Amino acid sequence: MTAGPPAETAYRIEDLAHRSGTTVRTVRAYQDKGLLPRPERRGRANVYSDVHLTRLHQIADLLARGYTLASIKELLDAWDTGRGLAGVLGLVTEAEGPWTDEQPVRLSRADLDARFGGSPDDTAVAEAVALGVLEPVAGEPDSFLVPSPQELAVAAELYAAGVPLTAVSDHLRELRVQVEHIAARFMEFTTEHVFARYLDDPRHRTDAKAAEAASLVRRLRPLAQQTVDAELARAMRLFATREVRRRLGAGEHPENLEQTRSVSLPADTIRAVQRLVGPERVAEFITLAAERESRARHLDALTADHHPPDDLDETP
Repeated sequence: MTAGPPAETAYRIEDLAHRSGTTVRTVRAYQDKGLLPRPERRGRANVYSDVHLTRLHQIADLLARGYTLASIKELLDAWDTGRGLAGVLGLVTEAEGPWTDEQPVRLSRADLDARFGGSPDDTAVAEAVALGVLEPVAGEPDSFLVPSPQELAVAAELYAAGVPLTAVSDHLRELRVQVEHIAARFMEFTTEHVFARYLDDPRHRTDAKAAEAASLVRRLRPLAQQTVDAELARAMRLFATREVRRRLGAGEHPENLEQTRSVSLPADTIRAVQRLVGPERVAEFITLAAERESRARHLDALTADHHPPDDLDETP
């Protein structure tokens, strides 16, 4: 005799709330907002199923990720057409997962003080907590979680080299603004040329396409890091070489000391450069363009001063 399918679990609203870790009031509120399907009516009782329980878990998961109820409803409406939420939740998990292989470490206050000269500095610790470099451990006032051990190690090296901690904090705060701008531009570029094919067309919102997009996010992680590393190395070499030459040149030949003065440029030129590189990099672009032009003219002058041998001037 063949066994029939297992009977579907039926819950009263109190049981559903208990199993999902929420309250009866919340369950009813979700129903009123259209986030939760209406229960089945059996006689005089409302009966809920595992479908409702799964949906409550999904809502709780999305709320924990920072989504509002309004955005959750849009998400559920878009994906609740027989295709399920597995794909989109997988994509969300990939996007919100760690974008680094670094593992957080715990550090005691004593170890922290030892890394920075051995003298306690409550102001510096508070600043590090505000920046997220350190995270307090609940119930352990003398312990911290370090999300990025590399970042803390850099700060310790700079401090050992004589850089004040206040300067390190100010530099990190400024650096984050620039890095977030880079990340935003990278995502705009990626969304325009890749994600738009998946995110902007409801017909493509299938679990298979979501898995494809999640795979792309995984590939973006090293690509973003490699791009920034390569460009940072190029820029650091450029500016470090320039600064060393400027310093050494100024020391040996005082007449080579760089002088700075204001130069007026046409407004149309400024606007054109802004459209090309953005308003934050206008000065840098103009400086590099002037240096390139200066080098080109120097090369032209060297070429003009050189006269080839007579036997190479013309062919007999």
